[in-house]
Amino acid sequence: MDFFPSRTLAIYMAKMFIIRTLAVLALLVLVLQALDLLGESGKILAQAGNGEAELWTYVSLRAPQLVARFLPFSVLLGTIITLATLNQNSEVISMKAGGLSAHQILAPLIVASMGVALVSFVFNETLVAPATARLTQWEKVEYGPIPAESNIRTNVWVRDGNDLINARTVIGRGDTVRLQGVTIFNRTENELNSLMQGDEARFTGSGWLLTNVTRFDVSTGTEEKNPELLVGKTIRPDQFTLSNVDADSLSIFDLRNAISELEQAGRPTMSLEAGWWHKISGPMSSILMPLLGAVAAFGLARSGQLFIRAVIGMALGFAYFVADNFALAMGNIGAYPALLAAWAPFLLFFLIGETVLVRTEE
Repeated sequence: MDFFPSRTLAIYMAKMFIIRTLAVLALLVLVLQALDLLGESGKILAQAGNGEAELWTYVSLRAPQLVARFLPFSVLLGTIITLATLNQNSEVISMKAGGLSAHQILAPLIVASMGVALVSFVFNETLVAPATARLTQWEKVEYGPIPAESNIRTNVWVRDGNDLINARTVIGRGDTVRLQGVTIFNRTENELNSLMQGDEARFTGSGWLLTNVTRFDVSTGTEEKNPELLVGKTIRPDQFTLSNVDADSLSIFDLRNAISELEQAGRPTMSLEAGWWHKISGPMSSILMPLLGAVAAFGLARSGQLFIRAVIGMALGFAYFVADNFALAMGNIGAYPALLAAWAPFLLFFLIGETVLVRTEE
């Protein structure tokens, strides 16, 4: 039960694992960021006034997403490279000859991956979520200028009976919410009756006070202007602030608050609850990777099966990611309970990895 009989050996293996994981991650992010930038640079530079500074802004917002998405893949590949190298050099055989079990050999990698999981969680909360929110807002305005204020949403659509309301920008929360660039499509049985546009709308408690209003009547072709007009008496502020909640764009605490507000408004929250749990289970997937890639560590290198073992380790790891994405998708549509969608793949592949390790090496 002593999983670290040699402190020197544990540090040696953990160091190898961390260095190879970071090297793989850096390579993946560099290549994928370059390809992604090639695809988006045309759209960014098409916006008047955008230049090199905006390209670097895009990179700074997109890179954290790539790091968060491919860190578990990097841990898997780093595990396989580390263990295959140790196997190739007969170091695993030396460890087993010294009395170490398979779990003792893997223990330094698992502990190091726990540290990676913790760093991943903090990184997602402090950098990835704000960057995702900012990039989403920027993409909605086609890489044009967006307000510098915090707590904003862009291009929000709300339905009120047959009418459709679009707000270019939504600022604030609760009764203090402010709408900018408002367009109201007044319809009867999917036929457009009139089009109303205003600069800004504020909630008064009994409706929305729209300023600098221009109303175009489709049937008569006439246009009417009003300095102020009270509209949308049945529309609540939360319909604008909660209509487009994105789990990836919020930290775990902000997402919990959004879920509570949606529950109070009587709206479904299953997909967001699955996303909330996945903010915990997602980073913890790094802990599974040494276990799933462990098959590459054992077996004689001279038997010619080292490559096959590495492929099997990669297959187990990628099968986990497929199962995880599938379960999360099922949770988003309500087919799986949120807790099951987030944790079932983790527990399933933990048992699979342990079974393979025990049956083949212990």
